[in-house]
Amino acid sequence: MKMSEGGKAGYVSVLKEGLAYAAWLSENGKDEQQRRLAAKFVERILQRAKERGDDVYKKAEEIVKEGKERSSLTLKGFEKEVELDGKKYVVKVRDGEAVEEDRGGRKLLRTRITAEVDGVRSEYTITYGRRRADNVARGFAVARADAPGGREADAERFSAVVEALTGKRPKVYRMKNGKIIMECGKEHLEGFMRYTELAEAIKKWLEETSRR
Repeated sequence: MKMSEGGKAGYVSVLKEGLAYAAWLSENGKDEQQRRLAAKFVERILQRAKERGDDVYKKAEEIVKEGKERSSLTLKGFEKEVELDGKKYVVKVRDGEAVEEDRGGRKLLRTRITAEVDGVRSEYTITYGRRRADNVARGFAVARADAPGGREADAERFSAVVEALTGKRPKVYRMKNGKIIMECGKEHLEGFMRYTELAEAIKKWLEETSRR
């Protein structure tokens, strides 16, 4: 924010996270007044975005939609069929949580999803941290060699779970030593924030680890 000085207009910059949170408040605020004020703010931002062109307006609409969907779904009972590389998987989520952990003064976020993929039940853990150079949020998981079908099958089921819940596939890296590492970004966190069991912990971690 910059206050007006010497007759020059000031301005307020609204970050993506702020707009998404305002959209969430417009649906889930503690009382009618808070919801009304948040809705009015969102409407104003969308009007300004429209003045900047269709591309800006479309992006703002996507952020508002994502914000309104936060914590609107539950993991328990979630079921979806997804297709990866021509193969279909049935994902049934049983439970999940997101918790903050401290590792040597560094705040990490662990999301744990218990799910069945084509009848194989497993717990899928993604550990998120901030990259030191640019503070980008990155989450990693390692495929288990002792999982049914081995590492490859475990990585495929993990990808199916993430795709089903967030609509976005994780990156998969196959290392020379045989390990398979899956990577998720902030876009996956935003997808996970649609679920009641994960939303609050993710929001808190993003706020606490952001650079202001």
